[in-house]
Amino acid sequence: MTRVAAVDCGTNSIRLLVADADTRTGDIVDLDRRMTIVRLGQGVDRTGRLAPQALQRTFAACREYAAVIKEHGAEKLRFVATSASRDAENRDEFVRGVLDILGVEPEVITGGQEAEFSFTGATRELIGRDDLTKPYLVVDIGGGSTEFVVGEEHVRAARSVDVGCVRMTERHLVLDGKVTDPPTEERIAAIRADIEAALDLAEQTVPLREAHTLVGLAGSVTSISAIAQDLPEYDSARIHHSRVSYDRVREITEWLLRSTHAERAAVPSLHPGRVDVIGAGALVLLAIMERIGAAEVVVSEHDILDGIAWSLA
Repeated sequence: MTRVAAVDCGTNSIRLLVADADTRTGDIVDLDRRMTIVRLGQGVDRTGRLAPQALQRTFAACREYAAVIKEHGAEKLRFVATSASRDAENRDEFVRGVLDILGVEPEVITGGQEAEFSFTGATRELIGRDDLTKPYLVVDIGGGSTEFVVGEEHVRAARSVDVGCVRMTERHLVLDGKVTDPPTEERIAAIRADIEAALDLAEQTVPLREAHTLVGLAGSVTSISAIAQDLPEYDSARIHHSRVSYDRVREITEWLLRSTHAERAAVPSLHPGRVDVIGAGALVLLAIMERIGAAEVVVSEHDILDGIAWSLA
C-alpha cells in the first residue's frame, strides 16, 4: 500500500484527497477528503491575472492541507492546477507560493489532461455495471471551464471549453461589482449563447451525441443532486451515483435563475461559496442534456481528484 495525497486546484475550489492506494490492484481507500471554496479565478476572465486576495485565500487553504498531509504521512503528493491558473499572466506567483508551502510545484495541466483525469476518476468504478450503457460522456463543469470526455474503458475523445459557473457569472451576471439578483432574461440568454457556442466547439472533436450514459461531475452537478433530493445537508454518500432526470434539472435550473440570493442561501445543502454561481452552472448542465437528448444524469462524487490519486497509485 502507498499513501498518496492529491490536490486539485480549480477556478472556484481547492480540494484534497489523502488515500491508501494498492499498487497491485489500483484500489484506493479514502483517509481524508475535503474542499475549500477559494475562488482563485476571481476576475481572471476580465483582468487576465490572479487577484492578490484570491492568492491569499488559496495559500491559506494550502497551509491547512499541508498540515493534513503531514499528519497522515503521505508518501507521494501531486498538485494539479486547472483553468484559472492556465489563463493567468501572473501564474508564476501562484506556482512559487504553492512550492513554498507544500514542497511540490503545481502542474498547470492542459484541458486535455484535465479531461483524462476526470474520466478515469469518474468511470473506473462504473466498469462492469450492466445498468449503465457505454459509451459514457463524462462532463466536468468547473468554475472556469467544462471538460467533455467520451469513452468506454478508456478515453476516445476529449475537449475542454471555456465555460464554467464562475466565468459565466462574472462575464454576464455581475453589475457594478455585484451579481444581479435575479438576472434578466437578456443576461440569461447571453450565458446560453456562450454555452451553445462552446458545445458547438466541443462537438468538433467529441461525439457528444454518441454517448448512452451522461456522467456529471463537480460542485454544480452534485449541488443539483442535493437540491433534487431535498437533502437537509450535503451528503456525499446519497449524492454519489444518484440520478437526476432532465425534467428535474430543468425545474431546478429555472428556480435557481429566478430566485434571490437569500432564497438560494436558505437551501441547507448548498455551500455558501456556490450561492452566486450555481445558476450559471445549472444552465450549463441543462444545455448539455438538451444538446444530447439525455433523459438523466448520473452524478459522481469521484472525479479529477480521484484520477490524480490513481495516477500516483
